[in-house]
Amino acid sequence: MTRSDHVESLSPLTVALLATPDSTASTLFGLYDLLLGTRRDWQQLINQTDVESPFLPLIISRDGQPLRAYNDVPIQPHASLGNAPSVDVVIVSNLAISPFEPLDDRYDQEAQWMRERYEAGATLASACSGAILLARTGLLKGCEGTSHWGYCDCLRREYPEVHWQPDKALVTAGVGQRLVMSGSGSSWHALGLFLIARFIGAREAMEVARMNLFDWDATSPLAYAAMMRTGQLADPVIARCQEWAAQHYDGEAPVAAMVRISGLQERTFQRRFAQATGLSPLDYVHTLRLEEAKQLLESGDLPVEAIAWEVGYQDAGFFGRLFRRKVGLTPAQYRRRFGVLARRLASVATPAAAVGAH
Repeated sequence: MTRSDHVESLSPLTVALLATPDSTASTLFGLYDLLLGTRRDWQQLINQTDVESPFLPLIISRDGQPLRAYNDVPIQPHASLGNAPSVDVVIVSNLAISPFEPLDDRYDQEAQWMRERYEAGATLASACSGAILLARTGLLKGCEGTSHWGYCDCLRREYPEVHWQPDKALVTAGVGQRLVMSGSGSSWHALGLFLIARFIGAREAMEVARMNLFDWDATSPLAYAAMMRTGQLADPVIARCQEWAAQHYDGEAPVAAMVRISGLQERTFQRRFAQATGLSPLDYVHTLRLEEAKQLLESGDLPVEAIAWEVGYQDAGFFGRLFRRKVGLTPAQYRRRFGVLARRLASVATPAAAVGAH
């Protein structure tokens, strides 16, 4: 049974889309439509078959009452924080809040609810400036984060313990990589496609991209399709090792370090790690390193040898062979395929910068 077949046989994954008076309707409803149309729209168009989406998106607000989003768009929530069903994913969409205006306690009820959902095993995600609220939960401490480029400086001052990366379109962090952030503007497309790829499969993420005419090179959900498999919370020892690996995967002998951190015998550690994550500790480290390498290949011109060193491989030849075996492309082929957006943005920005200089 394929992963997609397995998901299709189960109840749909419940995704809570948080709605507030500062939510922007385009991102909130865009994500809602994207998730509800997963599998359904493609099958209707290509196979003339009526199927249900593997996602159940629900709009959730503090009290469940009708509200008006930013720009006065009416929203009718499905539920309140108090009566919302159990959820698999919580998404904070873009918030029209000034980066220079402290959030204070305005949405502390929502932040507390998000923390509780995370502790129950849910994935938390933010689109663009929604990272303001995700950061308010305190769950990003010590992790990487991203948001709209115009917000990262202010977020860095307010949350200095978070390693803000404005140049990254998408960042995952936390235990089991269950904190997901997309960056500027329409990168909510990348967030939606990433969630589809992670929970349903890369093939269906590609179908959604083709159905909606998303620029595949811009969103590149396949870049994130092999991200860490989640769902393990039952083994706190392994969870602690995962958290450590997320920050130190580029060091020497990370598996041996995790064994020491666990306090377990090596064979016991290997067995429990595989049971909890579905991967051997070494494969887990390789996956973390390769996902970082993908982002470096997408976003810049650093030589492949330097990227290998950056993510923890001293042998660039080994890195290249491993990358091709795991990804299906050489690092150079991957850069050519998924680095298109960066070149396009550079070509567009250069004339504007020249005009601004005058």
